[in-house]
Amino acid sequence: MRAVDIIIRKKQGYELTKDELHFLIDGYVKGIIPDYQISAFLMAVCFVPLTENEQYLLTMEMLQSGEQMDLSSIHGICVDKHSTGGVGDKTTLVVGPILASFGLKLAKMSGRGLGHTGGTLDKLESIPHFQIQLPVLDFYNQVNEISLAVIGQSLNIVPADKKLYALRDVTGTVESIGLIASSIMSKKLASGAHSILLDVKVGDGAFMKDVISAEELAMAMVKIGKKNHRQVIAVLTNMEEPLGKMVGNSLEVIEAIETLKGKGEKKFTELCYALSSELLIEEGICQSKEEAYSKIKEKIETKEALEKLRQMIQYQHGDTHVIEDYSLFPQAQYTFDIHSLKEGYVNSLHAQEIGHCAMLLGAGRKNKEDKINLAVGIKLHKKQGDFIHIGDTLCTIYSDFENIEEVQNKILQCYQIEEEKPKEIPMIYKVIK
Repeated sequence: MRAVDIIIRKKQGYELTKDELHFLIDGYVKGIIPDYQISAFLMAVCFVPLTENEQYLLTMEMLQSGEQMDLSSIHGICVDKHSTGGVGDKTTLVVGPILASFGLKLAKMSGRGLGHTGGTLDKLESIPHFQIQLPVLDFYNQVNEISLAVIGQSLNIVPADKKLYALRDVTGTVESIGLIASSIMSKKLASGAHSILLDVKVGDGAFMKDVISAEELAMAMVKIGKKNHRQVIAVLTNMEEPLGKMVGNSLEVIEAIETLKGKGEKKFTELCYALSSELLIEEGICQSKEEAYSKIKEKIETKEALEKLRQMIQYQHGDTHVIEDYSLFPQAQYTFDIHSLKEGYVNSLHAQEIGHCAMLLGAGRKNKEDKINLAVGIKLHKKQGDFIHIGDTLCTIYSDFENIEEVQNKILQCYQIEEEKPKEIPMIYKVIK
């Protein structure tokens, strides 16, 4: 068997076999097959999409290329939640504690974030002394005791995906639905959870720009999960504007805490309720959306969900006083208010560009080795549908730079202000099971 023959077969439209995909992936991980041949294979896949069976087989090859989490020592129902990524996405920090307050077990290993802001791990590291690295045994014990842990990836999970993803990023082959689905699901299957919730972002600030392509990706991932005997729910959610009001690492943790106190922004709170309810219904804890919403509200009002976040911070050696005293978070040197130059309704607020502005401030990283500034970011005072007068504050910038003229000009361009009030875009587009 030769790599070149497999590449030609795929280019000609033939469906690849398990043995052929194993030959490619195993050979690449072991360094036998060079980058240039795998690059050619990835490009062939972009022009001749992976079939449903190929997607599954590729996922399994990547899954079996490394270690898998063994959650058998955890008592109870293990669930996992994944987002395809968006601007201001601090959802895990709210949904995780909510699910844990119902007794569902969330044992989550996360990676670092690239792009506009940091990932969940970066956000958690803005909590003083919080430890994202734990011995695996301590990780499992923590989940058994408080039902919740979010740590950095310590096992050698899906090394094939790490190599393929890095290559896709530099060869213009990221957009393949089959490659995206296999990448995400190999990692989710390796996490060991029985039920997997996928938050598939759609819109300006997401990788999937339209509902049709997002639905195709969601269906592909659900099918892969079902073939592997996992319960998978994919929820298509709105990412036309940033989630919540805060964009930036410590700022987003503060907003997550406020949401668990019942003071979150309306649309972000709705998203957290909707995502949590899907797993509560799936696992038979609630029988309907109405019952789930009612019980989630009760967990918020009684502070049970907030207590789960506090316990996780405590178990992972963080300073729990941050829940009440936000001054303990990293603080930016300067704050600047950006004022509107127009009057009217906010017709749209470009999520991707707001994320880019946050990255310019230092809240995100362009390369893996870049150091993130955990204190900086943007607080959005006005969002889609809001009416504004000339001079009203659109947002507040938290910066360690005194000169923010470039960011200020970009933010003013992010706001599209019109005379007529826009139609409200739903937070949830579709649920696929």
